[in-house]
Amino acid sequence: MLIDTHCHLDFPPFDPDRDAVIQRAKAMGIAYFINIGSTLESSTASCALAQKYGEVYASVGVHPHDADTFNSQAEDKLKSLAQKNKVIAIGETGLDYYRNLSSQDNQKQAFIKQIELAKDLKLPLVIHCRQAEKDTLQILKTALPLRAVVHCFSGDENFLRECLGAGFFISFTCNITYKKAQGLRDMVRLVPLDRLMLETDAPYLSPEGFRGKRNEPLQIKLLAEEVSRLKGASFAEIAEKTTQNAKEFFKLP
Repeated sequence: MLIDTHCHLDFPPFDPDRDAVIQRAKAMGIAYFINIGSTLESSTASCALAQKYGEVYASVGVHPHDADTFNSQAEDKLKSLAQKNKVIAIGETGLDYYRNLSSQDNQKQAFIKQIELAKDLKLPLVIHCRQAEKDTLQILKTALPLRAVVHCFSGDENFLRECLGAGFFISFTCNITYKKAQGLRDMVRLVPLDRLMLETDAPYLSPEGFRGKRNEPLQIKLLAEEVSRLKGASFAEIAEKTTQNAKEFFKLP
């Protein structure tokens, strides 16, 4: 059994065949799908998917790309969504200094507000961090203790060790299979199995051999195989441990 801890099944690329995508993944042994909100609209859609599909659970949040629109009304709406049935996390939220689609100040404020919401509701936090490690750590450290996962990890060894030292989980995507991703593969080897989770970030980041095509949750199996190779552990052990981690982190049944 495997769990895709971060996907976006509500996104338009899945509109033509969403049911089939979920069924294909279930046939490959994927037991749960954590559908991640990135705007108020997608968070609302995520909640709707969780109600429609028994295997889908929702996270609600506003991505740093949309932080410029995160005002008090948006905060109230997010809090309302976060209390719906089968909502199990806040996020994705964080900082993205790679694209800077929202101002850095607004990104920080939206991030801080969503951390506060996660703590108030006793929900875990799904963190997006891209080329913003210093500010991300500074904000997170002021909020400790905090149950959090750094999704689609892309940082260096120092950032990794800081995150592990803070008690966070680390999640990797299929981009660890890319030919030029040796640095990421090195990071996989450094993460203890009891802090590791797997995700596709579908429809993005299809694995090597499928690049240019829509990613799907079923590719979590290929990802687990690559992690198995990197860790020198059996596929069964990787599947068992990452599933246990996700179940405990998200408090899945």
